[in-house]
Amino acid sequence: MADFHQNGNITTLHNLRTRSLEDLTYELSAFSETRKISLILPSLYSELEGVALSHILDELSKVPYLHRVIIGLDQADETQFRYAQKYFARLPQNHIVIWNDSPRMKALGARLDALGLAPKEPGKGKNVWSCIGYLIGCADTSVMALHDCDIVTYERDMLARLVYPVVNPTFPYQMAKGYYPRIDDQKLNGRVTRLLVSPLLIALKRVVGDRDYLDYLRSFRYPLSGEFALRTPILPDLRIPSDWGLEIGVLSEAWRNLAPQSVCQVEIADSYDHKHQSLSPEDASQGLSRMSTDICKAIFRKLAADGTVFTPNLFRTLKATYYRTALDLLESYYNDAKMNGLSVDRHAEEKSVELFAENIIRAGQIFLENPNESPFIPTWNRVHAADPDFLADLRKAATDDAEEYT
Repeated sequence: MADFHQNGNITTLHNLRTRSLEDLTYELSAFSETRKISLILPSLYSELEGVALSHILDELSKVPYLHRVIIGLDQADETQFRYAQKYFARLPQNHIVIWNDSPRMKALGARLDALGLAPKEPGKGKNVWSCIGYLIGCADTSVMALHDCDIVTYERDMLARLVYPVVNPTFPYQMAKGYYPRIDDQKLNGRVTRLLVSPLLIALKRVVGDRDYLDYLRSFRYPLSGEFALRTPILPDLRIPSDWGLEIGVLSEAWRNLAPQSVCQVEIADSYDHKHQSLSPEDASQGLSRMSTDICKAIFRKLAADGTVFTPNLFRTLKATYYRTALDLLESYYNDAKMNGLSVDRHAEEKSVELFAENIIRAGQIFLENPNESPFIPTWNRVHAADPDFLADLRKAATDDAEEYT
């Protein structure tokens, strides 16, 4: 049974199980007559070979209120792109597959590189950024939604609940962030949120003191969820991180650009499961090890921009405070799981905490050695200022690829 608790920092919209999907869909369909809704799906080609994406498309095929679906396809050759076009053809909505590795898209990348505006690395951030550019170029959408392509528990009511707060014209929200419990039938998941972000934010508050930004991040029940919806007028000035700090980075952008009353979190599922990343303790450039480092850097950068002074001694204190806090929370998670008949591997979880503690120091060292490092891709407003034809050319390149390789 859902609660109705509000923490006072941002609005939480719960699922009280008192309204049907059919009723939500009917109202969203009415809203979408004048407020077009587009969905972005950043995808690796490998996800076309899994079971999750096929089920997601089956569910999306039943959604009547979507104006457009934009699929950003990474790590695909020409043959795979042709297959992807057929694969996504089952969608009844207007849709396009953007082949991010096509010769046309690479030529556009070279054009940005000559201007000093190219994304620094490939990945989900660059994929999402390119899809947003295409959407801005279309200039016909009021609301953009985004979610991943590896959700094995996907149901179409997740999308309905995600977009409703920003589609409803009587609501004030410019951004809605999805949340849910990360569980499956056997265990608690969500290691990075539970074992890194939550205790790190508590530790930071103890070490650096009260910060409105920390209270803001702590307001989100699942800050690392990949599901969010935005009203499109804020997209041209949105800075998208190209590293694994995408979710924290977007929340930070909302903090920078929007009033707290314009941001909400919405409960979109009773349970949620997707592809799990390996911990990768032996390789700091992969898996959850890389992710944890990038997330820490994203938080440190934002605090520094707001005036917090970081030193090596502070990071050492932060590591010790985080470690104790994380172990205390681990006990709480274990008891919560036990009461609900779920399992927690305490040894594996403590190993994760130890790795994350080391990566706090690692992220701090990287931050101190290169305080001017910025993973953010330039905003689309800046790209347009430097090259006014780029958005139109991006849209044309994507359309030409889709027509040529059908």
